[in-house]
Formats: sequence, C-alpha cells, structure tokens
Amino acid sequence: MNEQTTVTVAPATMALTGISKNYDGVAALTGVDLTVRSGEVHALLGENGAGKSTLMGVASGAVVPDAGSITIGDQTYDHLTPAQAAELRIAIVHQHPALMPDMTVGENIRVAVPAEVLRRDGDSEAAMRAMLADVGCAAHLDDRVESLGIAQKHLLELAKALVVEPSLLILDEPTAPLGPESVDLLFDRVRTAAAGGTAVVYITHRLAEVRALADRVTVLRDGTVRGGGETAGISDDELLALIVGRKLESTFPVKAGADEHEPVLVVDGLSGREFHDVSFTARRGEIIGISGIVGNGQSALLRALAGLDSFTGTVQIGASAYGSKRLRHRSGYLPADRHREGLMMSLSVRENAALSALRLFTRGPLLDARAEAGAVAGQLRSLAVKTPSQQTMISALSGGNQQKVVLARALLSAPAILVADEPTQGVDVGARSEIYRILREIAAEGVPVVIASSDAKELEGLCDRVVVMSRGAMVQTVEGDAITEQALINAAVRATGHRREEGAARGGSTPLRRFLLGDYAPVIILALVMLGLGAYVYSTNDRYLSAFNITSVMTSCAALGFIALGQTVALLVGGIDLSVGPLAGFMVVVGSFFLNDGKSGPVMILGLLLMLLTGVGTGAVNGTLIRYARFTPVAATLATYIALQGLSFLLRDSPGGNIGTTVTGVVTEQVGPVPLSFVILVVATFALEWVLRRTPAGMRLRAVGSDEESARRVAVKVTGTVIGAYVCCSVLVFVGALVLLAQLGIGDPAQGVGYTLSSITAVILGGTSLLGGRGTFIGTLLGAGLIVQVLNATVFLELNQTWQYFFQGALVVVAAVVYSRVRGADPLSKG
Repeated sequence: MNEQTTVTVAPATMALTGISKNYDGVAALTGVDLTVRSGEVHALLGENGAGKSTLMGVASGAVVPDAGSITIGDQTYDHLTPAQAAELRIAIVHQHPALMPDMTVGENIRVAVPAEVLRRDGDSEAAMRAMLADVGCAAHLDDRVESLGIAQKHLLELAKALVVEPSLLILDEPTAPLGPESVDLLFDRVRTAAAGGTAVVYITHRLAEVRALADRVTVLRDGTVRGGGETAGISDDELLALIVGRKLESTFPVKAGADEHEPVLVVDGLSGREFHDVSFTARRGEIIGISGIVGNGQSALLRALAGLDSFTGTVQIGASAYGSKRLRHRSGYLPADRHREGLMMSLSVRENAALSALRLFTRGPLLDARAEAGAVAGQLRSLAVKTPSQQTMISALSGGNQQKVVLARALLSAPAILVADEPTQGVDVGARSEIYRILREIAAEGVPVVIASSDAKELEGLCDRVVVMSRGAMVQTVEGDAITEQALINAAVRATGHRREEGAARGGSTPLRRFLLGDYAPVIILALVMLGLGAYVYSTNDRYLSAFNITSVMTSCAALGFIALGQTVALLVGGIDLSVGPLAGFMVVVGSFFLNDGKSGPVMILGLLLMLLTGVGTGAVNGTLIRYARFTPVAATLATYIALQGLSFLLRDSPGGNIGTTVTGVVTEQVGPVPLSFVILVVATFALEWVLRRTPAGMRLRAVGSDEESARRVAVKVTGTVIGAYVCCSVLVFVGALVLLAQLGIGDPAQGVGYTLSSITAVILGGTSLLGGRGTFIGTLLGAGLIVQVLNATVFLELNQTWQYFFQGALVVVAAVVYSRVRGADPLSKG
C-alpha cells in the first residue's frame, strides 16, 4: 500500500489581485496578482522600472492603485493607507529609507514606531538602543540622521521594521549599501522572522541572495507577472530570461589583456581623510577595484580621486600631474548615495544628465540645446534608461534608472578619470551587464577607471587589479587570475585589524559633535551675543538697565515674541507665513471696535472671540490653500497678507477706536519692572519647546518639515499636520496682537505690517531652518529679544534708523554663515 504525502500550504498573509497603476498615462503595473504566505520568504525580481517598488508601495499603503484589491486575512480593501498598514503590522524597509534627516535617530524611531511597542519592557530608550543593537546599528540615539552614512540609515530603517514584529515584512533592496557582516546579520534576522510566522517579501537584483533566502519567487517585467514558482524548481538562467526577456550571454565583459605600455594612472603615496599611503597603477584597458570591509577608507579614497577632498601624495594621469582642483573639473564621479550627492531631485532627467558636460554644448555664451538633447538621448539609449522623456523629473524614475542617469552624466563630461563608488548599487541584472560593458569600453579608450564595491563577486568579474584596504591602509593588492571572491574576502577579514562596517564607523559620535549639529547651538551663541551687547551699551550709558528701559524692552519683545513663535511653527513644517504682520494689525483694528472704555463685559468678550476666530480662520485658509489648492506657502500667505491689509483699511481708513484702560491695564500688568506679558511669553516658549520635543504632535510637525514623503510613509497625516500648524501660528499671532493692542492703545490699520519681516528675522537668528524640520522656540525667543535689544541699543548709542536696519541685516547674514559652517563642519556628514 502506497503512502500519499500531504504538502501543507501556509495560509496567505496578503493577496494582491488584479493590481494596476498608471502614472501620467504610463502603465507601472497591469493586472498583477501576488500571494505572500505566512512564514515564507518570497523573492520579487525584475529590472529597474518593472514595477516592484510600486507593487510594494500598494502593499504598504504608500501607493493607491487604479484597480485591483488587497486581501489580508478575511478582509478585502480597495487600497490601504500607511496608517492602516501599520495597524495591520505591515512593515517596509524602503530602498531609500523613510527617514527625517533633520531629526535624531531616537526621534525618527518615536515618529515611526508605536509608543506601546517601545514601552513593552518599561524603558523606551533602552528599547530603542536594543533594537538598534539587534541589527548591528551603532548610531547614538541623539545623532542627527543626516550625519549618518547610507548603510547606517538602512540599518536604522531595518530596526524600525523588525521591532514591531510584523505580520508582513517588505525588504526593498536591503543589502545594497551593506558590507558582509551586516548582510549576514540581516539574513539571520530575515530567517528568524520567517520562522516566527512573518511573511517576507524580498526585493533584490542578486540571484545569490534569492538562493540563500527565498522559498518562492515571482518575476515582474514591464509591470506584469512573467513567471515564478518554488525557488528550488527554477534555474538562474530561467530567472534571468524572465527578468530581462532575453538570454544574457555573459554578465562580465572580457578583461584587458597584458599591456606593456606606460601606465595611464599612477597613484603614489596618496593620503587624506580616513586613508593613508595608498599607491597603485593602471594601464590602458585596466579597471582598478578598491575592496575591503565597508568603512575602511574606500569611499574617502574615491572622493579624493574625484577631487572632492584634499590629499597629499601624487596622482598622475597620462603625462600630467593632477591636484584636487584639476581632478574636480576633469573626473567623472558616481557617489554611493545618489540621492544625497548624485542627483538634483527637482530637476529633469536631461538637466541631471547634462549638468557636468555643459561646457561641451556651449557655442560662445549660449547653450546649444539641440546638441545637448542629442548627446543626452544617445547616452540614455546606451544605458537603456527607462524614462517617458528627457523632461521627466528625475524623482519619478526608479532607483536603478536614477543610478544610470548619474553614470550618463559622468560619461557625458568626457572625464580624464572615472571614479565609481558602488556603481551597480540598486541596478538590475540586465542594466548591470550594460554598465560593466561601458566601464570596460571607457577603460579600453585609455580613461582610468577606479571602482569601489562591497560585492566581491563584482570585483572578481570586472577588475584587473584590486587594492584591499583596512583601517585606511592598503593590506594587499590582488591581480589577474588571483582575483577571486574568496581571496578578496579573506584579505579583508584577515587584516591585522579593521574598522567596523560603515554603519558602525559613522555611528560613533561625541557629545560636542552632537551639540554642534543640534538645534541648541544657536541658543548659546545668541545668549552670548546679547550679553556682550548689553554689557557694551551699559558701559556707555548706565540708564540702559533702568526699570523703565527694562519694562519697555520686554513689552516690545512680548509682542514680537508671540508673533515670531507663530512664524516658527509655520517654518518648522516647511512653510512660511507672510500674513502674520497684517493679521496682527487686523486683529488690533477689530479689537478697537469692542475693547473700549464704557463697553460691557460681554461685548469685550465678543471682541476677543472675533479676534481669535479671525486668527483661526486665517490659519485654516492658509493651510487649505497650500494643501488642497496647491499654492506655494509664499503665494498662499501673500494672498492673505494683501486681503487682511485691505480689510484693515476698509474697517478703518485712519487710526481710531481708543482701547479701554481696563484692557491695556490687564495686558501691561507688571511684576516689578517685568511685564506679565513677557513672563507669559517665556512660559509659553518653554511649553512649546516641550511639546516640540516630547509629544507626538511636535514630532509630526518636525517630521513633515524635514521630509514630507518620508513622514507620509511612516503614517504621519501630513495634510492635517500642515493645516494645524498654520492654525497654531495664527493663534499665537492673536496673543501677540493683544500685547500690540495694549502698546498702541488705538486701532491703526497701518500698524502690524512690519512684524512679518521682524518675525522671520527673529526665527532665522534663532537657528530655525527656512527649509523646515529644524529649529527651537527658545532660539526664536532670543532672536526676538536680540532684535528689540539692537533697536533699543541704537537709541542709547545715539545712532540713526539706518544703523538699526544695518545691524539687523548684518545679524541675519552672520547667523546664517555661522550656523551653516558649524553644521557643515562635521566630516562624517559627508557622503
């Protein structure tokens, strides 16, 4: 009697059925079906632009499909939102990490990971440190994310995904920036997650990883499913044929033969930041590889060869010696982090590709647009870049196609040397073969080609000579047939000592570095400037610290301070509010009809409510115009600026409506020489600072300002946050208007306008970024105080109004220069 074997099929965690998605009439996905089962690793393969990331965007709630359905358990959805995906325990590690660069590591975790998950063991900070250690991430919780290297960012993204113990884990090219140690650790975590019942979707271009991890595989091409099945039942050749639609004859081109001519590149005793005493040569047709555990000076060496960092030693190309400046203008450089260093995301494909080669397309003082477009088109064709047109925004392309545009730019510039850091990172197998072919052709033409790669197999197949580095020094040079994957790995791991991988190397930081890169450095600078200015003015006139002057300065500071706090909220979210000045003036005019002597209490309360409602309404209008009508913040708030100023003069064409002494008396109440309004300002400032740093609302505010798309991916409600920020801004202007009302004592339609520029100046002085995501309310308070102090000091120093404007302008310029220099001085913040 024969026994029948029963195969148990795990239940489906997610089923995507008939998923279609078009972008501007171009089909990204067409009728795609994909089922992912509990406890399996399901590899998703395809060329760049095949639709893999779009499909996983649908699965994680980041992309809304045009058609199809998503089934999870017994529930079916037309689409998911990022918030729903998080509730369903769907976690994704994006190819480009969904991180907010202006926020710290700890803040990024708090924004993305539910508080109850971090508090499972009681201590949230200990939980965050443990989750980072679990994936080999050595970053400090207070490190600003923009200062981390690309591998470190990916490890942080992985830690955020794993800590929620997801039912579905999506990994989009997770190993691209990682070294061998981190890759091994990642594989262990993936296997552990799958063994625990997690369904894993693993997007990769590396077939070796598919063999090491995947139970099943699905191949997409041109937005449709081309095949797949059990990994064990399908060969690599079959997978490649499904991926590229043709048979690849050979991944790597034939290497250069022996060349007895003089070297085309001689590097002798090269030393610089993170590397020292590196020497090698390259003959015509040869490609030089730089190998080693990631973070041991390879990237720094390539930056020096590209002329981006200074060095000592000599670089000779052909018969000429090259210094940093000459290399910078004559090298073609492919950075490892294409988003941070390689691309201008707001420009088109054509503009990105041609940028370094514009000198080749100029005819006198003019650019030959036809020649430029023709050269770009030819280069894009040779690299098989998939783009609807040259005018398409580079941000709309897939990651691999973006990388090919970076290579196109390097090749178009006719470089004297080509330097490539991880040249095929995130590139599919078909395009990778094309890149290898082009690199070989460039070398054959006599242009030295130097590449660094964390993929030892790539170095084995492509390079004629490989320099292995450890701790910034050469430990071995491997040539010819001796270049094997095993030999390169052995040389790196058996070195007498090496740095940790790039993620760990960049994770180290000091309290001083974190402070200088943090938001509070400007606070200290401002405080010192104010003390120095005060001491100088007092030394020339002792009436400077009289009770009357203290009261006057603090009262003026209170009005500007509240308005500037509101401006800070708008700037933190990545916007700006030009209407704050006219809004404050309009509120004063409205109040002048209700807050007069002889008016009853209910009438005065009605006046205050109308002022408040005016603020709330203005903020809501500003936010709505920006989010729903797609106005820029400048255009939206300029429109309300004009409208409010017009309404002020419509209500009162000249000053009138004296404010009642009851109201002015309450607002100008003092504690000794200190106005109560100033005390309230200080308390409000510290309360807002606490909200900004310690509450989910504050985290969301800064997240949206730092990177709106990343914030949306981690389930932040971007539109609600922006509108709420503008409403909050206007409410704070209302409080400032109350102080201004008491100062003026009359409804004057011409007053208030100047507070727009003053508030922006105060915020800039306080260190808040005009680009959003970074700043402090404490800095704004001191910025407002410094402006008022400067105006007051010019009176005591008997200087005219010209000096007031000069000093304000000078302060802004100096602040901008100092803050940018301090924040840009960190060597680890470079790519």
